[in-house]
Amino acid sequence: LSGMLAIDPATGTLIGRDAASQTRQILKNISTLLASEGLSAASVVKTTVFLTDLDAFGAVNAVYGEFFPSEPPARSCVEVSRLPKDALVEIECVAAC
Repeated sequence: LSGMLAIDPATGTLIGRDAASQTRQILKNISTLLASEGLSAASVVKTTVFLTDLDAFGAVNAVYGEFFPSEPPARSCVEVSRLPKDALVEIECVAAC
């Protein structure tokens, strides 16, 4: 899946005022897309997390751990200067069928 922001699918607007809530929405969206293809979080083999503030890593990691409670996929996390729509978090992932 290409990089995803915390977009509300019903309205197309960015939701969440902090990195944790944006991460939760992103992972919810990823879960929905995976399920539409008959896949789950267990199918994800690699993620890349983009943060506008690396100090938010702990909060993002806590939510990430809820989505991937055991055997999390390989992950890279990088700080970037800006994301589309002034989002705080963007996540892309690769899933295997």
